[in-house]
Formats: sequence, structure tokens, C-alpha cells
Amino acid sequence: MMFHVQKPEMINKTIRMPQELVRQMEVLAQKKGISLNNLIVQCCQYAMNDLPPEETKN
Repeated sequence: MMFHVQKPEMINKTIRMPQELVRQMEVLAQKKGISLNNLIVQCCQYAMNDLPPEETKN
């Protein structure tokens, strides 16, 4: 098996977030050495994975 570099497909979206939440997330991202965008993606993925099954149905 060969190693293949993968790049996930990304799209740009504009969202509004509370100023204090963004400030807290910027501090955490800086402490962890990751981008704010990366932290937001991880938080969203965590929240989506924690939803009850009935919330994820169409």
C-alpha cells in the first residue's frame, strides 16, 4: 500500500459568533498551537458526533 496525501474539500462560509466566544476560542487555539478555523471544525465535529440519533435524521 502506498501513502497518499489527502486534502479534504473545504468551502468558505461566513458565520456570526458572539465576540466573547470567539475571544475564548482564539486563546485556546493559540495555547494548543492550532488555527482558529481548525478549532472550530473540531468543536463542530465533536458536537455533531454527540447528537442523539433522532437529531441527525432528515
